[in-house]
Amino acid sequence: MRDYDAQPVGGLARRLTNILTAKGIDPAAVPDERPEPIPALQAADSRIPPRYRNALADHPAVTSWVREVAHTGRPGPGGAPGIAQGRSLLIAGTTGTGKTHQAYGAIRSLLIAGVRLRWKAVTAADLYAEIRPRPGHDGEREFMDLARCPLLFVDDLGAAKNSEWTEEITMRLINRRYNEMLPTLITTNLGMADLRAHIGDRVASRLTEMTDKVILDGPDRRRALAAERLSAAAAR
Repeated sequence: MRDYDAQPVGGLARRLTNILTAKGIDPAAVPDERPEPIPALQAADSRIPPRYRNALADHPAVTSWVREVAHTGRPGPGGAPGIAQGRSLLIAGTTGTGKTHQAYGAIRSLLIAGVRLRWKAVTAADLYAEIRPRPGHDGEREFMDLARCPLLFVDDLGAAKNSEWTEEITMRLINRRYNEMLPTLITTNLGMADLRAHIGDRVASRLTEMTDKVILDGPDRRRALAAERLSAAAAR
């Protein structure tokens, strides 16, 4: 082992400064403490509506679900967890209480946690519109893609006009995900009794078993924000 003579601190500092400068590094620069961008999260931004691109789940029951899904994911390449079988989450509440915000926040939180995640998001109304039979369109393929997706987010279940056809589609979708135990995020404006009347007993029964439930209450946040903007404008 080679021994080095002790040097004054000032001399070491000058040598280090000279070395950094020679390598084109400013020794006085403040280190960049910003976190490295997460590629999966950056890719998700193009698919998340702009209003929810900064959403983070902060409701205790939602964050608990995120932890459970992340913990139970099977390891993949590099050891990162991936979505596997797991519980689903039903977020219910009146209009404007932040259900969609929490759901997109849950998806973003999983990506931030490093979970490898293939996911899809669709409103219930758009789901029915996408798979409705029409010439030149393979609705069954669209349906199976949603039914098999490792994580599916169905927004506003119960908001679309109900019919025997929509009830049967909902039953097929939920039943397949129930049988395969695929995590599903669902939001609804309806109370459980009204939701049961809208989607039918068969679907409601499966949702009761497969989901953890979160009830959001409080005032309509959209109206509250609009009132704040009006008040601020009037004060100018």
